[in-house]
Amino acid sequence: MSTSVEATKVEFDDDQMWVHLDDGRTIGVPLAWYPRLLHGTAEDRAKAWISPTGIHWDELDEDISIDGILAGRGDMTRTSRQAA
Repeated sequence: MSTSVEATKVEFDDDQMWVHLDDGRTIGVPLAWYPRLLHGTAEDRAKAWISPTGIHWDELDEDISIDGILAGRGDMTRTSRQAA
């Protein structure tokens, strides 16, 4: 899946990441899907930078693609056996 939709803004509440897209949609994603973000500080989460393909946090070593968000994929660095 490849999309031409880009993120324009990212925000957080206590348990969700809200990704605003340039087509007008806002997608809510559970922070539990991304342990680095869940356990990161609000200050580190606020240091996100947006590229044409995703959202990145250097301090948290996290990169999330827009395609992954739209496909409903969480943290792809863990296997299902590790998550259990």
